[in-house]
Amino acid sequence: MLVVVGGPQYRVGSHRQFTLMARGLAAAGYPTLRFDYRGMGDSGGEPRSFEAVHEDIRAAIDQFVHAVPGMSSVVLWGLCDAASAVLMYCVGDPRVVGLVLANPWVRTTSGEARAFLRHYYWQRLTQREFWSKVARFEFDVVGSLRDWLGKLRAAGNSAGASAPLGFIDRMYQGMAGFRGRILMLISGKDLTAQEFVDLCGVDQRWQRQLARGTVEQVALRDADHTFSNAEALARAIRHTIDWLRAGNSPGSAARS
Repeated sequence: MLVVVGGPQYRVGSHRQFTLMARGLAAAGYPTLRFDYRGMGDSGGEPRSFEAVHEDIRAAIDQFVHAVPGMSSVVLWGLCDAASAVLMYCVGDPRVVGLVLANPWVRTTSGEARAFLRHYYWQRLTQREFWSKVARFEFDVVGSLRDWLGKLRAAGNSAGASAPLGFIDRMYQGMAGFRGRILMLISGKDLTAQEFVDLCGVDQRWQRQLARGTVEQVALRDADHTFSNAEALARAIRHTIDWLRAGNSPGSAARS
């Protein structure tokens, strides 16, 4: 298992999530490598975005395969924009036989606004804290209305989504061209995850890819973006191990 780190983050991960996950995978018998992109952590060089880390991933795989005798194939595990980077990389390297994609990053201006409108504001209306603020006259009606209208305008502005679509199309091409197994981990308490869910809900191309028998989907309803809760992280690790053990058995078909 090669762990690809997402965001401006080094190989330990938020609240040591990647360290803890790697230990869990290693204890289950799976060699695991975490590494720093160039310009991050202990790696030299200039920082780069998730759209330009192909060489870094390839170099990590080269070293990993060299360090573990008899190992000729790897599974890539990525969170957020690392999941996006993994999808853009996977087709070009035959050593990659599986992907674990956690809360893939597909953010656009309009997509983010739609996710706020569909998920965040509705959740706020169901929270006791919100209504307590209203009762205490601490709720900023004008500011909140201004924010809501701004999100509404952004959600309907297709021009705002046009610039980043290149990387999302490349992600789709990677998904469509990859013939290995894929595990999707989707957090229930994460706006990034909901943006991906929303994209798949309106794009039939993504729907067809997710419906493939080689794709398994797991909804972690109580997990946030980085699985910061110990129980949520343990569940993510357990699902990953179970998926690895399932191999190419019929039981690895898609589920939600």
